Amino acid sequence: MRGLTLHPMKEIKIIVQGDQLKFITDLLDRTGASGYTIINNISGKGHHGFHEGHLLFNDTSSQVMVFTVVPEDKVEPILAGLGPLFNRHSGAMFVTDVAVSRRDHFAPK
Repeated sequence: MRGLTLHPMKEIKIIVQGDQLKFITDLLDRTGASGYTIINNISGKGHHGFHEGHLLFNDTSSQVMVFTVVPEDKVEPILAGLGPLFNRHSGAMFVTDVAVSRRDHFAPK
């Protein structure tokens, strides 16, 4: 069996209120992210205290996490787009080094 080759990429995780989800997905689409995953109803404790995941009213009032894997050259445009959002709204963002075996899935030519 042939071994896999790993290619360095960056993973970006963004946690925001659900009403900011469209802003995040539009930003990722505009900056050329090839895809993303959305996890609804995030619970946890942070700077502003404990956040309950599933609220009774609607998905826009709970927190969501969006994560994507992109080549390093796409990180700065995404961060630039997130700046105005985080200046006005609460949330968190994390960037980590990852390696992928199928580079063409994350960095189409």
